[in-house]
Amino acid sequence: MVSHKEFVAAGKQPGLQVWRIENLDLKPVPKALHGSFYTGDAYLLLFTTAAPSYNIHMWLGEECSQDESGAVAIFATQLDDFLGGKPVQYRDVQNCESNTFLGYFKSGIKYQKGGVASGFQHVVTNDMSAKRLLHLKGRRAIRATEVELSWASFNKGDSFILDLGKDVYQWCGSECNRYERLKASEVSIGIRDNERNGRAKLHMVEEGEEPKAFTEALGPKTAIAPSTPDDEKADISNKKKGALYMISDASGTMKVSSVAPSSPFKQAMLSPEECYILDNGVDKNIFVWKGPKANMSERKAAMSAGQQFIKDKGYSNTTQIQVLPAGAETTLFKQFFSDWRDKDETTGPSKAYTIGSIAKVKQVPFDASTLHSNKAMAAQHGMVDDGKGKVQIWRVENGAKAPVDPSLYGHFYGGDCYLILYSYRLGGREQHIIYTWWGLKCTQDELAASAFLTVLLDDSMGGSPVQVRARRRQHSPLPHPPKLLQRHPSSGGELSACTRACQIPCRTLTSSSHLFPQVEASASSLNTNDVFVLKTPGALFVWRGVGASDEEMDAAKHVVGFLGGSPSQVSEGKEPADFWSALGGKKEYQTSKSLRNIVHPPRLFGCSNKTGRLIVEEIPGDFTQSDLATDDVMLLDTWDQIFLWVGNEANEEEKKGAPKIAKEYVDSDPSGRRGLPITTIKQGAEPPTFTGWFQAWDLKMWETDPLDRIRGKF
Repeated sequence: MVSHKEFVAAGKQPGLQVWRIENLDLKPVPKALHGSFYTGDAYLLLFTTAAPSYNIHMWLGEECSQDESGAVAIFATQLDDFLGGKPVQYRDVQNCESNTFLGYFKSGIKYQKGGVASGFQHVVTNDMSAKRLLHLKGRRAIRATEVELSWASFNKGDSFILDLGKDVYQWCGSECNRYERLKASEVSIGIRDNERNGRAKLHMVEEGEEPKAFTEALGPKTAIAPSTPDDEKADISNKKKGALYMISDASGTMKVSSVAPSSPFKQAMLSPEECYILDNGVDKNIFVWKGPKANMSERKAAMSAGQQFIKDKGYSNTTQIQVLPAGAETTLFKQFFSDWRDKDETTGPSKAYTIGSIAKVKQVPFDASTLHSNKAMAAQHGMVDDGKGKVQIWRVENGAKAPVDPSLYGHFYGGDCYLILYSYRLGGREQHIIYTWWGLKCTQDELAASAFLTVLLDDSMGGSPVQVRARRRQHSPLPHPPKLLQRHPSSGGELSACTRACQIPCRTLTSSSHLFPQVEASASSLNTNDVFVLKTPGALFVWRGVGASDEEMDAAKHVVGFLGGSPSQVSEGKEPADFWSALGGKKEYQTSKSLRNIVHPPRLFGCSNKTGRLIVEEIPGDFTQSDLATDDVMLLDTWDQIFLWVGNEANEEEKKGAPKIAKEYVDSDPSGRRGLPITTIKQGAEPPTFTGWFQAWDLKMWETDPLDRIRGKF
């Protein structure tokens, strides 16, 4: 194995390491200049997590040479070998970087003219002789590109930075919106703090109010060009098509054969003895999956196979490539599979360890007594409080809402729609949540009536309640209501003396409150990872699968209490004959103990029509509260539910268009997710179920202007 001297410290500590290709060798880039790239060069990046897991990136500037791009590919392969073949590998091209790459540089990335061949070096100095103009583009991921030092480079719709060494001027066009100014300011502060070691002075300049320094650097001012439309962004609802291919060198040359022409795929399609290409070229993404038992030549050729595939398909050279070893699959890859499950490696009682970015999502045990103080727990378990607030429930009947008898709270009929109003106190103020619950068999008239009645109820309360829509489906827990109903509900048909089965699934059992779905009373419904409660006219069984947990057994007690009766405990593999008889005989069911669900990392998207049409962009990296653009609608995907956050300055088109986008986002999900609850939240009225997904949520942030806060750092 070839090992470069730079690899000695590679991956030893969590964080980012960056090297540039100089004279076909690796040279480290100073940490203070991470995020600054010369367009004529190629770079190698390694990101190491605490787990540890690794991401390797090859970054290619638009003007880098073939020799440099070839050299960085060789070093990437050698670094992958050095780290035991465990890293995920990415190929990133200037202006078309992956969200993973952009996430390392939350204050933006800078493209500088030139490169090694032009004599430009990455050196941190206090040289105050800099003279350059940077054009800033993007609302979510900021790219600052060096442009010609001329008035002709400016336009009214964007921000520019005139860097004159000791003075750094941030110029804002008359049509530049507030949030883009905010993000541009982060780049300006980064230049001062990193490149000038804090010694430069920052200035905010509005179009038409340019100081004398501008004319001295740029000459007499000329007419400013009108704003230019942003580059075309991919619509989130058209990103989901994929095709799966197997690659093999069994014949002596690399061959590609079709496995499945379109997504969603089944995880079983991936054989551990082979390597595969998942083609998402329509969205400029190619994934190469390396089976753990595939031969070494196939595994080492994974990146080159991906590059050759792009050429053969005639895809753009800017198409991103991810090379994934088994066990380190990214969220983007796994979304194309309808049944993807990760194998957890148990490290102790009721603890699980998963590699990669998943490890950053810490599982929080459920404890209702700490709901008001533990926002992370509230978010993960869908609880705003301990469920002891006031509850009112109505069923939709003949276009109006009819009160439900409190003695029936907790039981929903699949052919009806319900409105649930929950009131609780938070921070000394009364808060409200309206839940709209749709049964799978309800009519279109009832659906329309429930939506209309929800709006009327919301309006009657001044528009302050949070709204949650939940269409019931098999195995789909309703967030929070089961707990506030003070019992664990079932959801199905009429209560009768017939045989009924309820499932306590491991994948939804993260708290003491859940919707336990009624499933078909058949042996094929069983799952080795779950607990099932089976009630017949003459008996009551609690069946425990080998992979089920004590928490699931505890939850089963609540279902038993709801159904009534004294249960017989049944362990998997030791079932009595009358148990199988009640289920209609033995049948095959899910018996793989390794297929356990994991926490899916939450994803945040911005919905904006600032460019003239409604587009959706994902927030790269670990998002924070400051990524919530107050002039947009944001979509937060936590896997089990969708949140729509409405900024106070969002316009009517964004407010009306975002719910449709949320529905299309779920309906087009390649994993097959359907019918998720969609919760609409207004800025300033965020419940813990939302804020808990954000690190260090600041309740007072919205009390001051974000632009004023960042100007205070100038």
